[in-house]
Amino acid sequence: MNEVVKTTDEALDVDIPNLDVGPYLRAEAGALERLAAQWRQVCEEVGFFSIQNHGIDPDLIERAFAASRRFHSLPLERKMEIPLDSNNVGYMPVNASMQRHSQVEKARKPNYNASFFCKLDRGPDDPAVKAGLPFMGMNQWPRDLPGFREDVMAYQNAVRALGQKMLPVVARSLDLPQDFFAPYFDPPQIAHRLLHYPIRNEAEPEQFGTGAHTDSGFLTFLMQHGVSGLQIRRRDGTWFDVPVLPGRFVINTGDMLRRWSNDRFLSTPHRVLNVSAVERYSIALFFDPNLDQLIECLPSCQGPDNPPKYPPITYREYFTNFVNANYFHRQK
Repeated sequence: MNEVVKTTDEALDVDIPNLDVGPYLRAEAGALERLAAQWRQVCEEVGFFSIQNHGIDPDLIERAFAASRRFHSLPLERKMEIPLDSNNVGYMPVNASMQRHSQVEKARKPNYNASFFCKLDRGPDDPAVKAGLPFMGMNQWPRDLPGFREDVMAYQNAVRALGQKMLPVVARSLDLPQDFFAPYFDPPQIAHRLLHYPIRNEAEPEQFGTGAHTDSGFLTFLMQHGVSGLQIRRRDGTWFDVPVLPGRFVINTGDMLRRWSNDRFLSTPHRVLNVSAVERYSIALFFDPNLDQLIECLPSCQGPDNPPKYPPITYREYFTNFVNANYFHRQK
């Protein structure tokens, strides 16, 4: 029998909570409710955790990281052939974003990372593409990089499917019917980011790979690869290093889920500081509601003594405000 994980600050000194999702994915009797109870605890107390036995092929993960390294090793002029566009897809070089939306700390320097962004891989005949809907355009792919698109999308599709499988867990953790979130993620809004953190110039004060912030959305699925750098802020304001957990996803809940749950679930501050003296790579997939769904306080998270704290908002409106504040290309 799985026990609810302990999430004391003492435990966080050396680790973050870990959830075994294998029994649930194998549809073992009672596994959904046991996992939902664990999920509830870590989301209310920590906001970050890892998962194991998620079923995604380790070889697929390795291919995704190999694809990222191939892309980021291209000459800058090749990468700049597909600059980050109005849909937030394409290449973003170092020092081209800044955590201006953050309410954690005032950002004083741009983020010292480069990123390749993609979303659901729509074609020219997709209705959203034809309609020119913001953040729902076609991806930009580098030329003459055989297999890159295929490996990146294979990874995205696998993690997207995992996100869909976690929706009943989130629902039950919030005392909702297990199919509650299904219509909000049909399809989901995906932001898929291949991150490269160059070796940090330690002579630059207040320079972070990614400045202190909270994520904007629902769930973030992060895979690290060999080099640490992710730091999470405790409630007492101190920061601790998240260990690299081979093959495990690090998941955190974001601002939209916190808002949706009337602040029941946390959106925990975090940052990246690469002081390893080697380059760092990670892959983040942001699994969020459909852009045009109206997000209003969940019925299980409000009552006569706990009224909704936030007005209804579409995720498109919220996400637009977020990217406009943080990405320099949106401000030109």
